Amino acid sequence: MTTTVPAPAPSPSGVSADPLGVAVLGYSFMGKAHSNAWRNVNAFYPSPRVAQKVLVGRDPAQVREAARQFGWEESATDWRSVLERDDIAIVDICTPGHLHAELAIAALEAGKHVLVEKPLANSVPEAALMAAAAVEARSRGVQSMVAFNYRRLPALALARKLIAEGRLGEVRQVRLSYLQDWLSDEGAPMSWRLRRETAGSGALGDLASHAVDQVLFLLGTPIVSVSGTVNTFVPTREGGHGPEPVTVDDAAWATLRLGSGAVASLEVSRVATGRKNALQIEVFGSRGGLQFDLERLNELRFFDAGAPAEAQGYGTILATEPSHPYLEAWWPPGHLLGWDSTFTSQAADLLRAIESGTAPSPSFEDGLAVQRVLEALQVSAAQGSRAVDL
Repeated sequence: MTTTVPAPAPSPSGVSADPLGVAVLGYSFMGKAHSNAWRNVNAFYPSPRVAQKVLVGRDPAQVREAARQFGWEESATDWRSVLERDDIAIVDICTPGHLHAELAIAALEAGKHVLVEKPLANSVPEAALMAAAAVEARSRGVQSMVAFNYRRLPALALARKLIAEGRLGEVRQVRLSYLQDWLSDEGAPMSWRLRRETAGSGALGDLASHAVDQVLFLLGTPIVSVSGTVNTFVPTREGGHGPEPVTVDDAAWATLRLGSGAVASLEVSRVATGRKNALQIEVFGSRGGLQFDLERLNELRFFDAGAPAEAQGYGTILATEPSHPYLEAWWPPGHLLGWDSTFTSQAADLLRAIESGTAPSPSFEDGLAVQRVLEALQVSAAQGSRAVDL
């Protein structure tokens, strides 16, 4: 049984004077990261106040314990009843990808602001339905955002600023790799992330979605052509009832051509032995270059080709100054931020968008653009690495 309370009166800005109630759907890895963000956002950012109302999951005992651990007022197992509650303003979806479309569209239709973990969906048709629902909801003042949290890394936000200011000149080449090794052990068990029906894809949706979004974010130009290949190195994993076939990719490689004329190379893997969470980005322009490594996430390396030859070389920018993006909310200069800070900054961006009545970024339309690239890569792989136009 669900108990509802009257909707709080809105403030002059259009946001309730009372805290905005948040519901997170999913309590595992991403549910924990997002819960931490909602717990901390008001402590660091001047933004509308939030209340951690309810954590939702399928297992009553496990979600109850997770709610207690993560600071939620209560837990629930019926997400539909949560959408009916007047005290819930924001629905944050951290479930496997095959559930994203149904949950997000229902939440938007119920008038809830929505945050969805990446990738937006498991397929282009699902992502397109979500984007259309988001556009319609936006006309009613209901906002939505896809959770590409690496956009909130100060070093990468600074890289985007330097590129937009022309500090690199004409960008010609981009190299991206996102390498992990948590599946390099053939004895690693089967999970929902290795089944196409729940995950949609493997390293593509898990890792390449982040990398593709960074191309679009950093350069601000569309990807117009994709050629690539994928591979599954361990075709069978041990499941709960014996061996099961792995129906998604372990790794992928691609060449991306951009509308600006730049070309990007992409490599992603979940079987790269020795690499734990290595998102590496290099951008080469006519006047300079940039380097970034997620395993040194506070640093951005910059090469200025206009400096005297005897002084040229990559220098390291420690992106912890108050003037750097997102740093106004955090620590004194030189005090490093962590991976978890990106989720807090992400929550703040969504809250500020709700407060101002403006569409947050990245939008569901941005998530759809990423999904189109991932699908084109799969089509190219199936066609023998032929280029696929977008």
